[in-house]
Amino acid sequence: MVKNRIDRGPGTFLTGATGFLGGEVLARLLAAGDGPVYVLVRARTASEADARLKRTIVSLVGSDERWAGRATAIPGDLTTPGLGLPQARREWLAERTRRIIHCAASVSFTLGLDASRAINVAGTSRLLDLAAMCNHRGGLECFSHVSTAYVAGTHRGRFGESDLDVGQDFRNGYERSKFEAEILVRRRSGSLPVQVLRPSIVVGDSRTGWTPAFNVIYWPLRAFARGSYQAIPADPRAPVDVVPVDYVADAVVALAGRAGTTYHLTAGDRASSVGELIELACEQLDRPAPRVVSPRFYRRTIHPVLLRTGSEARRRALRRSEAYFPYFEIPTTYDDARTREALGPRGLEAPPLRSYFPKLLDFAHAAKWGRHPVERRHAARAVGVGRQPVAA
Repeated sequence: MVKNRIDRGPGTFLTGATGFLGGEVLARLLAAGDGPVYVLVRARTASEADARLKRTIVSLVGSDERWAGRATAIPGDLTTPGLGLPQARREWLAERTRRIIHCAASVSFTLGLDASRAINVAGTSRLLDLAAMCNHRGGLECFSHVSTAYVAGTHRGRFGESDLDVGQDFRNGYERSKFEAEILVRRRSGSLPVQVLRPSIVVGDSRTGWTPAFNVIYWPLRAFARGSYQAIPADPRAPVDVVPVDYVADAVVALAGRAGTTYHLTAGDRASSVGELIELACEQLDRPAPRVVSPRFYRRTIHPVLLRTGSEARRRALRRSEAYFPYFEIPTTYDDARTREALGPRGLEAPPLRSYFPKLLDFAHAAKWGRHPVERRHAARAVGVGRQPVAA
């Protein structure tokens, strides 16, 4: 049973555990058994938080009995002052928190800037305040902030692990708000042991394809599978930096605690390209190669026509894909030399997309592109019955 009110020893305070990446991090922290995990759960009451955390653990690993006593649900809310926690509860946490891993965020490309800031910037600020309280009590080893490689925004060329403000602009509120959150973290680096972890596009597990989040590259892939694209707005030479969630979660846990550093959890020199992604999709979906056109030409001429023709389902798929078009002409690569040096001795590296792309589409088929969710614990069984044609 997941408990909430027991007196626990020093451990890790985790946000975002009911989300995609945060859930994977939670599963690894529980398996490692390196102290208790205090999990911030958006809930109004302790019993509601307990129940939600229990459902999360069961969906991840099948049963919460093995993890009894290791996870403590903390009912709260990133978007409210003090994380929605009474002062006494924050002090209780400050005395027991050795590490903070901040995974919670809005990852929506379509959410407005103010709403994105309320979660990604203000939420991070409140976590930093808690970190200061923990540090004052003398127990904080590291505040690990999970950011994104896309704080690089529209920067052209190589973006280093020490880079942040290089005069870039941003494509959406998500990128800008994560950039602003990193600025807050850096400002506290003189007084707090902070660390930044920057994943690129996170997709399903490389072994099973499992994901509950069918966004970013999944939307265009689904539209392509349904025959919605007669032309692809992209630069075939543009890099597509994609990493599977198992690599990212392994890296977050392995690197947590190395304060004062920023790591790119990216494919780096192993990044795919738009051209390769199209090739893989055509091969796996058994579809002819689409015409690849200039994104600017597509947006001005072809896309408006397509939105006035065809079925409503096709038009809806095209509209939902619009937010992701800019990510198929990004002129940016992400240097991950520091990360490779740190993770190499542990045998951790980002696999090339080609090596697990079929698994991503197998799982997308099994989950009907998110319309029939499959829990993580059942993912291997869902895709383990042999290759099947992938349908939209």
